[in-house]
Order: sequence, then C-alpha cells, then structure tokens
Amino acid sequence: MPFKKYLLTGLMVWLPLAITLWVLLWLVGMLDAVFGGLLAGVAAVTPASMGPSIARLHNIPGLGVLLVVSVMLATGALVSNVAGRWWVTQWDRLFTNIPIVKSIYNSVKKVSDTLFSSNGNAFRTAMLIQYPRPGTWTIAFQTGVPGGEVQTHLGADFVSVYVPTTPNPTSGFFLMLPKADVIELDMSVDEALTYVISMGSVVPNPVLSPKSALSK
Repeated sequence: MPFKKYLLTGLMVWLPLAITLWVLLWLVGMLDAVFGGLLAGVAAVTPASMGPSIARLHNIPGLGVLLVVSVMLATGALVSNVAGRWWVTQWDRLFTNIPIVKSIYNSVKKVSDTLFSSNGNAFRTAMLIQYPRPGTWTIAFQTGVPGGEVQTHLGADFVSVYVPTTPNPTSGFFLMLPKADVIELDMSVDEALTYVISMGSVVPNPVLSPKSALSK
C-alpha cells in the first residue's frame, strides 16, 4: 500500500535526525545540570546580595555547556605544561589515598586513559570472532592485550576484545581470545560500529584491502 510505503519512508528520513537531537538535548541537559550544581555550591558560599545575579546565570540556556567546555579546554591547556602536570600528580595522589574513593577513581582513570590515549589500542581495530559458540561470528573491538597475572596464565599470544550488544553498543562482553582465533578487519571502527548498531542492515562499502589485492 502507498500509505504504508510513504509512512515507512518518512520514518526513515526523520528517525536519525530525531535520535540525534534527542542525544544532543540529553547531553545539554546533563551539562546544564552539572552547571546548576556548581552554581548552587557558589551561591552557598557567596553573600546573599549576589543571589539574584547567580540565579539569572542559571536561567541562560546553554550557558552551562559553554562554561563546561571552556573549563575542559582550559584544563587541557594547563596540564600540557610541566606545572600543570605537577598539579595533576598531586590531585591523583590525593584521591588514591582515600579509602573506597581510590578504588573507583583508579578504575575510571585507567579506563579513560586507555580509551582516550592517543597511543592506546582501545577501539582502534575491528575484529571478527566466533562468539558465543564456534561457528557463530560477530564483530568485536580490540581493547589491548592481557597483562599482569592474567598474562602469566594465558601467555603472550592473546588479545583483549570488547563485544558490543545490538542495538546498544554501550553494553557488551569482555573476552580474552587467542590471536589465532580472531580476524582483523579492514573496515574502520566507525564502520564496524554502524554495522553493529544497524544489526547488519547497513553494510560498509566494500573496499579491496591490500591482502585481497595481493591474493588476486
């Protein structure tokens, strides 16, 4: 029926835009909430005469986002020099000596350092693995190699991978597999994520890899 066809076509046009706007609005709301909390803290330690001025700042839409981004940029510029790195070291030393807090802080810091480091390996290689059983294949992303005590038991010929769920890739499974059991893909991480999120309906453009070219 034309009605059903047109409805589905219109949905396919508007749905990506709607989801994108929803994510952006959620992010803006979260940053504004952080900014509101900071303003509440400032209002608690400032004279009552400055209360109306602080309240007016809170009512400016998007100001929290701008200020948070500005603080992030200023922090990044500060820690890029020796003096800034010294302050970061003292900050880390403080939080790593507080019971309970140090466990959470150290875990989050290690994950963020791994994911966002420019020389790290996390989420920089898309792989094909057999999961959850032999003969069933799925997309995974290399997050590094096993280390510490785990490496002493497994050996050096293993890789650590993250297997995202579909259609929500923020949850998934952490696996350690032999290098011989994984196949590195030529597609980019973005293409692989799109392939996973779309449940295989959006196939990356086929590109002849150097390995394929040599085989031909």
